[in-house]
Amino acid sequence: MEDYRHILFIKPSSLGDIVHAMPTCATIRRAYPKARLTWLVKRQWAGLVERIDGVDRVWSVESTLKGWLSQVFPLRAERFDLVVDLQGLFRSAAIGWLSGSPLLVGFANGREGSPWFYSRRVPVPQSEMHAVDRYLLLAKAVGAAEAGTPEFRFRIPQADYDEVDRLLSRSGVTTGTSWVAMNVSARWPTKRWPAASFAEVADRLQQEGCGVVVMIGGPDERADVTAVSGMMKTLAVDLAGATTVGLLPALLSKASLLITNDSGPMHIAAAVGTPVVALFGPTSAARTGPYGVGHSVLTGNVPCRPCFSRTCHNTLPLECLRIVSSEQVLAAARAQRSLRMVPR
Repeated sequence: MEDYRHILFIKPSSLGDIVHAMPTCATIRRAYPKARLTWLVKRQWAGLVERIDGVDRVWSVESTLKGWLSQVFPLRAERFDLVVDLQGLFRSAAIGWLSGSPLLVGFANGREGSPWFYSRRVPVPQSEMHAVDRYLLLAKAVGAAEAGTPEFRFRIPQADYDEVDRLLSRSGVTTGTSWVAMNVSARWPTKRWPAASFAEVADRLQQEGCGVVVMIGGPDERADVTAVSGMMKTLAVDLAGATTVGLLPALLSKASLLITNDSGPMHIAAAVGTPVVALFGPTSAARTGPYGVGHSVLTGNVPCRPCFSRTCHNTLPLECLRIVSSEQVLAAARAQRSLRMVPR
């Protein structure tokens, strides 16, 4: 067995994909405890990687061609003896190759010609394989076999928990009370359950005494949150744009439940053990659903899904999401919430 001492882990984006890569990082770290492990990530997600256990150095890059090229010589100077490319695209494979490492590992079915750069190509046995399990194939290929259940290990500083408590208390959510997180946005328009449906579910949960509903999201998702809040009869707490990416593990670990579209926060919630009720439209829960047991995925059973498209071509737009009723989501939320009545 090789004894790698300087490992470069390439997984620059996106938020959910970075979470999916955590068990691979943990497995490689356990196999090579003396190695220095560097994770290359886009600057916007660096705050999350800083909180992943087992990462010695976060190497952030600007998501431009110039930003990537500017890293070539600094990376070569590090003299990595193993590079693991989980992104599987031309840019990630090329930067791995340009690092000068004697071993560059990636997927045999990588896109954009990326396999041409790899010195070790790892086959993927089936397409309907969860991303977590697919990434773990690369760990196995470098002698790091998974033992037991895949691990999602964050190192969340106490300062993060304190900041979350401050944010919630300023919004009227006292420490120790149960609350429900809701993520109403998603990067693709085709992944978004109707705003009116989210509003109805939020109202009903609060009217039934299930706890305060806390809206989460980034600064660019405020409009989606405002749209939902504007349709509500009750008042929800709005934290959209108030939290950084790095604060999400602490925030979601405090929630009793997350109701969400297919999104990055969905994967963080699952990773910290918070039950998830997820709405899936064009994507496949078998490939990128909330990982682990105890989560609910709801979707409409229409012939054209999963289409993996950012544009809906169905004659009934977003039918796969629209036919999921508020009552279905409420039933799933009540069932999930009963499993975790006491917040952390």
